[in-house]
Amino acid sequence: MTTPLRFLIIDGYPKQSRDDLQTAGMKLAWELYTDMLLQHLKEAVYDILLPSDPGVDMPSAKDLLNYAGIIWTGCNLTIFDTDNSSVATQVELAKNAYEVGVPSFGSCWGIQMAAFAAGGRVEPNPKGREMGMGRKIHQTPEAYNHPMFEGKPRIFEGFVSHDDMVTRLPPGGVLLAGNSFANVQALAVTHKNGTFWATQYHPEYDLHEMARLIVAREKKLIKAGFFRTHQDMVNLVELMEALAKEPDRKDLRWQLAIDDDVLSDEIRQCEFVNWLNKLVLPMAGR
Repeated sequence: MTTPLRFLIIDGYPKQSRDDLQTAGMKLAWELYTDMLLQHLKEAVYDILLPSDPGVDMPSAKDLLNYAGIIWTGCNLTIFDTDNSSVATQVELAKNAYEVGVPSFGSCWGIQMAAFAAGGRVEPNPKGREMGMGRKIHQTPEAYNHPMFEGKPRIFEGFVSHDDMVTRLPPGGVLLAGNSFANVQALAVTHKNGTFWATQYHPEYDLHEMARLIVAREKKLIKAGFFRTHQDMVNLVELMEALAKEPDRKDLRWQLAIDDDVLSDEIRQCEFVNWLNKLVLPMAGR
């Protein structure tokens, strides 16, 4: 019998932030990735690492060799805040993954980690927060024949929630997608012995989870001008939840300007599936 592949899933959210997401009715970030992983690789096994919790033992470079792949979830920390011990230890872990050559994948915090740990730069976006839907994300010419984007539309949209963005690619980084709000929306980094594929948008989210994240971020979003009132937020969330339950409703698709690139798992999760099939499985000899 073939031994199941083991993955390390890193959820950097502090406990209070995880509690806030659950209070809003959202799954935890690591749960979203375990769901997506098992959807496409049913026999996979995984370990969850919560590096922002007190007393957590961080895996060594040698420990990382036990994994077929490393997955980085979203996170509400700031990656250039290296005085934060959780940030510093996570960056060190990513550097170790590059050293030992275990393939990595991540979204949001993941793309910032991919760039920063390899010598790139991450800064606050001067345009502020990109939230809800990343519009008109387009592949770069380098993505047209890149295995990460095989089967993906040239122009697409994706779920987003971020204040920071990659502003300088690291050596070995290839820009694969961007939009008018954030120039770096997808990136592949080859550094030392490792490869890290990452997106600023969230392939692991679905419409329901995005709606619940909006609920969790209500105060920030009202302050930033996304909504004028609580009721404005409720109205949008109700439409999103209704479409999540009935994804074929033409009226809701039109009102929300949402199409198959967001609603179809096959399209939305394409980059992650390609990572499994084109990096992880070949390296594991599967």
